[in-house]
Amino acid sequence: MKRGPIHDEDDAVARKGKVVTTTGGWPQLLRCTTTKPPPRILLDEVIGEILLRIPARCLLRLRNSVCTSWRTLISSSQFANDHLRHLMALDADRALTHTRVAYYGLAMSYPTIGVFSLRSVFENHEPTKVVTYEGRRHRVIIGSCNGLLCLHDEEDDGDDMRHRAMLWNPCTGLTSPPLEMGGAFTVCGFGYDHVNDKYKLFGIVEKKHCESVTRIFTFGPNSSWRTMQYFPYRLDDSNNRAFLLDYVGLFVSGTATLNWLCYGHFRSSVISVISLDLVNETYTQFSLPSRDSDDNPHVKPQLCILRGCLAVCYETKETHWTIWLMKEYGVPQSWTNLAIIPHHPSLFGRYSSCLALRPIHMLKNHVLLGIAPCGKFVLLNLNDGSIHFPNIDSSGDGMYKYFPLSEHSSSRVYQLYHETLVSPSHFGLPTCSSEMRLFKPSV
Repeated sequence: MKRGPIHDEDDAVARKGKVVTTTGGWPQLLRCTTTKPPPRILLDEVIGEILLRIPARCLLRLRNSVCTSWRTLISSSQFANDHLRHLMALDADRALTHTRVAYYGLAMSYPTIGVFSLRSVFENHEPTKVVTYEGRRHRVIIGSCNGLLCLHDEEDDGDDMRHRAMLWNPCTGLTSPPLEMGGAFTVCGFGYDHVNDKYKLFGIVEKKHCESVTRIFTFGPNSSWRTMQYFPYRLDDSNNRAFLLDYVGLFVSGTATLNWLCYGHFRSSVISVISLDLVNETYTQFSLPSRDSDDNPHVKPQLCILRGCLAVCYETKETHWTIWLMKEYGVPQSWTNLAIIPHHPSLFGRYSSCLALRPIHMLKNHVLLGIAPCGKFVLLNLNDGSIHFPNIDSSGDGMYKYFPLSEHSSSRVYQLYHETLVSPSHFGLPTCSSEMRLFKPSV
């Protein structure tokens, strides 16, 4: 399933106007190496609009090669926010240039995080190369929003385990100082409160003597942990037991919510969504689309984001998967059938998981990237039913005992993010560039 080039916003700038020309996709206009201001033929507003359409990665490479006024503009928090708003307004196809998949290994012996291009996977002209970053210790990705990944690590200080969290922008390489969590997370999530312009970390912290406390942290110069209302179900209460399918909440951009799939009680086939509103810091719960009574309850559904909306993938009648899209967040009546995907023998293996197909991203032309029950990444063309397994070269990710990604995705956890210029320094946090560095495999 080889696809032609996916035209993006950068191509459009070159096609539409004669203001700039491009060579290899890089605007020649930006290649001024002098400190003299640019010709006044281009108004400042026009220049700003052009810069907003250039991917963050390209802007960072060119930042030190442009005039002082442009460098100052590109480095400002206001430009980073404007660039982010422009990116978020793009549709799924045009945003591919900026979209990456980050992953970490479950084994604590691997201190690396791999990153690869979503666009490269969809275009599938050649193997998609994984770029690997290495930290000082093993780190878990709690979540992502606006180009920032929230990472968790732990360290034995002799008397106890120290649990910490920090923010990292893989595109800029900058991280925030580690945040002491006060214990291990049993349930957690990271997201953005767009009403108050705050990044927040939620967690149920497990303390000594089997005690737990629910906390929320707002990232900023003078912020600290605050205790909040406990989770709707007491996960440690045998009389009111709930089971979450994933302990990490799924952030839905634009709604400022974290979301978990929840079984109401042991072996129940009734599943609902527990939602945490990061603005009001309150919980709600709503139902999923109804399932047939003869559906296999042991195959767990997958919660995901497709086309900017909350979505869920069910296995139906053990013959196909059904993807539902929630067009109006929090309104169960707005669940809409997006796609029906028949089972295919190549999507199952000897050790297939008890999870449904996991959708990752869908283009407007109905090509879907997902993880099949057999554990492989798969491109599904929902128009003609064709199936292709993309070639992802993970040989340099430092996770030597794992299967290559082209063979199996197991033992790794994946997170989509967008490349942006957003920095922890924009909301009052100091930053450094030494916590996560490019990994150099030993020869």
